[in-house]
Amino acid sequence: MSSEKSNHAGKFVLVIHGGAGTMKRSQTTPDKERAYHSALRAALEAGYAVLSQGGEALDAAVAAVSSMENDPLFNSGRGAVFTTEGKNELEASVMLSKPPVGSEVPKARRGASLTLLSKIANPSQLARAIYLNPSICPHPFISGTHAETLASKELGFDLKDPSYFFSRKRWEEHRRGLGLPVNLPEDHGGHDDDLSTNPQGTVGAVALDIRGCICAVTSTGGRTNKLPGRIGDTPHMGAGYWAEEWTQSKNSQGFWQWLVGKPAQGKKAVGISGTGNGDYFIRQATGISMTNHLKATGCTLQEAAAFATTALKDEDENYGSPDADGGIIALDEDGNIAMALNCEGMYRGFVKKDGVIKTAIFADDIPEAHLVWQEKY
Repeated sequence: MSSEKSNHAGKFVLVIHGGAGTMKRSQTTPDKERAYHSALRAALEAGYAVLSQGGEALDAAVAAVSSMENDPLFNSGRGAVFTTEGKNELEASVMLSKPPVGSEVPKARRGASLTLLSKIANPSQLARAIYLNPSICPHPFISGTHAETLASKELGFDLKDPSYFFSRKRWEEHRRGLGLPVNLPEDHGGHDDDLSTNPQGTVGAVALDIRGCICAVTSTGGRTNKLPGRIGDTPHMGAGYWAEEWTQSKNSQGFWQWLVGKPAQGKKAVGISGTGNGDYFIRQATGISMTNHLKATGCTLQEAAAFATTALKDEDENYGSPDADGGIIALDEDGNIAMALNCEGMYRGFVKKDGVIKTAIFADDIPEAHLVWQEKY
């Protein structure tokens, strides 16, 4: 993307998730865990390769998400779940705290969202292309055949046959969930993997580059046996994802910051990607709610993420539900990492400038310790 020279003195970080929800330690095996750790590592390596060469956060986050879209272990791209009609309907989004260096994208454009795709191998790459080409698509949200026509005719994307996205495991989940026999479609092609622990969500990445830009990229197949035409939180700006940069003055600091004497001046930024039961992320506008909580209270990034995931299940005050399993990954301008989940597991991992990759699956895995996640870059 950018030809800007750098001595790489700046910080850079990449954090990813690969779905959250119904996985249980009692239902997994060492082979399954190894497969997911390996897939998470591959995604982190793809994004790190971009950031370590001085690349843009947008390109790094898309590279990481593309890796997961290409892996049928995850509920995105090639491993996407099915609707009640046995179809794949894919969604994706990108959002940046500020435009990439050297681009002509207006600052107010913010991001791009896609939904109801059925022929795009890497929806995250199409979201990136649409964001970078406002003259082709001035809108922040586009869907279905209209988006795929733009992709093919204006942006050079190849359209895939629906059989490309088929995964036997997802098909079995779909058919059994409807109480139907597992009859494979004649033209299924696809994959016969049996490694999934049925995550209830999306894949996502949040990257911070050396120029201080934060980008959140999210991609999903949605919920198993969703109604055709259902749109989840992944393409809803402010619900399943968010990225923002703002200048916080002394006069605009929150009461809590004033009370504890915590300085609040200067440039602030955050990027968020969520996964889980997206219907509740939409109802609570989780991405923007977490950001506003962070701004108003001066809490840590981890505390803000925990606040947001807890609210998903708060039945009394925040329209939550016991069914609202989910998790959040986030970064701020200082390179702080947050990961929070309100369920037993979330596929997740991160890498910083030192290149050391850490991945985790279950809530009690060692990398979840707040002293690790919240450690200053």
